[in-house]
Amino acid sequence: MKKPEKNAYPEFYETYVEKVPETGNILAELHNQMMDTIDLVTSLDDETLMGSYAPGKWSILEILVHLMDCERIFAYRALCLARGEKNPLPGFDENAYASNSKANSRKILNLVKEFSLLRSSTIELFQSFDEEMWNSTGIANGKPIQVKALAWIICGHEIHHRNIIEERYIGKI
Repeated sequence: MKKPEKNAYPEFYETYVEKVPETGNILAELHNQMMDTIDLVTSLDDETLMGSYAPGKWSILEILVHLMDCERIFAYRALCLARGEKNPLPGFDENAYASNSKANSRKILNLVKEFSLLRSSTIELFQSFDEEMWNSTGIANGKPIQVKALAWIICGHEIHHRNIIEERYIGKI
């Protein structure tokens, strides 16, 4: 399956979609991304996981929970649109979600388990879609979006944040 056309999602998401390699198999890419992220975060000590590279920035644990929050929301949007939902789907405030996550009080192995279960569920959901479902569209956060685009957004969003972790958090060590 090819990347979605640029008119299949709001322009804001282009920075994520463009980061996803054109492998032809977004589901395999989602699985590989999960493994890469798990390898990265489990290689870090607690101090690094709970620290941030600058005041007011999220910790790596908060980033991981942010990835899961967003994946849940994007997968829910994909489910709704694939099932023919006609009502507009709401947006969300990722900063409020992160500040209320209490991620820094959680253990990395519990977060990794949750992340892998969530990603497996997301992949299973996407595997259940036929071509008509993949091409379904609707309104989310006030903008038109296609189900297909949501898979690339989930994947690219993870790449975006993993790059930040590697460049700004680990690069600082």
